[in-house]
Amino acid sequence: MSEILVVGSLAYDTISTPNGRVDRTLGGSANYFSLAASLYSKVRVVGVVGEDYEDKDFELLSSRSVDTAGLQKQKGKTFHWEGKYQGDMNEAITLATDLNVFEHFNPELPASYKDSSYVFLANIHPELQLRVLEQIDRPKIVGSDTMNFWIQSQLGSLKKVLTKVDVVLINEGEAKMLSGASNAISAAESILAMGPKAVVIKRGEYGFVMYSKEGYFILPAFPIAKVVDPTGAGDTFAGAFFGYLAKGDSDLSLKSLKEACVHGCLMASFTVQGFGLDSLRDVEWADVQQRFQDYGRVISFA
Repeated sequence: MSEILVVGSLAYDTISTPNGRVDRTLGGSANYFSLAASLYSKVRVVGVVGEDYEDKDFELLSSRSVDTAGLQKQKGKTFHWEGKYQGDMNEAITLATDLNVFEHFNPELPASYKDSSYVFLANIHPELQLRVLEQIDRPKIVGSDTMNFWIQSQLGSLKKVLTKVDVVLINEGEAKMLSGASNAISAAESILAMGPKAVVIKRGEYGFVMYSKEGYFILPAFPIAKVVDPTGAGDTFAGAFFGYLAKGDSDLSLKSLKEACVHGCLMASFTVQGFGLDSLRDVEWADVQQRFQDYGRVISFA
């Protein structure tokens, strides 16, 4: 089992969906990723929070043995995002983004983190992603995510990141925007040509498309009749994906990528069943194993 380093946001979210509304619920890419990955392997997290970040929210990560030595607490308020979902809930509508202390976030890794074997650069400024990579000694596998804002405003830096990472995990809309393609298949091929060894396009209720030089792997999402809140599902997917790889000290062979994608898909299905982190915080390994068996019956054609 190897250590995973994640660098991303810790936040409070205000979320509205057809199923209700929550105010200032715990969120942020690093939180979703860490809770999912910690079921598989050891996790180290780097991020920044404000003075309003509650002790119980620190304790949530500690309760899952997540190493929080890389968290900075600064004067000011924690990053806050407000969004809503309508219709099929596959895309969030952002209503407000208050960066607060996250605006001047400068990721500095503790010395003990610099030997991390698996590294995930969550949705932060591409220049910060590059700064993190400069501080890592010899990572085995590096992954990254991004968003439409960086694609539109920091494309040059983002393309530089893509030449330095092994796998990109990105949602379908942003994959099309980055590549200029009209569908996920063409987008995956275009993004692979930008430098990474594998591309995983997350497609919400439609599952995912994974592409590497060894070929494609495409599966639907685990069937959830009532999706309460999709927020964080993509970060959860990434957490389980990297957690699975680190648990077996795996490489990026097609077999490893396929298995990691399945676990990502399963963990994301837990997340959407509640608001924010509500469902994910209660998931145990036995739940993952049961859902893995159930998913096997869903996708089997024998």
